[in-house]
Amino acid sequence: MAMAKPQRSTSSRFGLWLLLIFGIAIAGALYAWREPIHGYASVGTSYAARVACSCRFVAGRAMEDCEKDKLAGMELVTLVDDPEAKSVTARFPLVTSSTATYREGYGCVLEP
Repeated sequence: MAMAKPQRSTSSRFGLWLLLIFGIAIAGALYAWREPIHGYASVGTSYAARVACSCRFVAGRAMEDCEKDKLAGMELVTLVDDPEAKSVTARFPLVTSSTATYREGYGCVLEP
């Protein structure tokens, strides 16, 4: 007499499918985070740091006035200036930051 193979319950199958879908969603989110989001954030912070540094230390404007020069879509980018180092750092929260420093004869240069 052959023994019947035990069948999984419906809730067990649902749990496995839910786990598989969750795993695929996490993998997709990690890919999206790594590639396009980080790339766009890096370019955005580099641009913002360079423009704000020029505004602040070449044109001599106040930092509050330089904030107005950010492009649409850059609302999450924050700018912080360091008058002693003549630099501006732009940050995109939890992703990246870039710093541009004023150098006599060169203008504002992005730090590596």
